[in-house]
Amino acid sequence: MIPLILRGKVFKYGKNVDTDVIIPARYLNTTDPQELARHCLEDLNGDFVRRMQPGDIIVAEENFGCGSSREHAPLAIKACGVSCVIAKSFAPIFFRNAINIGLPILESPEAVDSIQAGDEVEVDLEKGAITDLTTGISFQAIPYPQFMRRIVEAGGYVNFVKENLSRRR
Repeated sequence: MIPLILRGKVFKYGKNVDTDVIIPARYLNTTDPQELARHCLEDLNGDFVRRMQPGDIIVAEENFGCGSSREHAPLAIKACGVSCVIAKSFAPIFFRNAINIGLPILESPEAVDSIQAGDEVEVDLEKGAITDLTTGISFQAIPYPQFMRRIVEAGGYVNFVKENLSRRR
């Protein structure tokens, strides 16, 4: 289960962070989440995996997750311990893949413009509220519809289906 309130330090990136930067193609010979996590964002920020702490948050400009349709990219982000990605916009296939694997993502151009690298941020997934705890400024993202929130809370679509099937028995 993913908590509804997330809190972490911000790693901030620019526009068009593509899936080849999130997880370089040379590591696509595995689907092991922990192996993918070891290489998350290494070509963009070689220190990312060493510096980030579980629960930290990625904030990025437009078109985060563009590029290929591979599910490896959101899987690598989630597996390395990132609790949430906030961006001005996401590539549509990345958005779907992130929800399907249970990686919380929110669109909020105003938050992205204001939040700085290193800030501590709190995200309320149920309300779509983003608060920069460093500055005290709050932002409103569009909250997930209930069915999407339930998928994310379950940790992804496969877990969501398993939970619903077990309730029917």
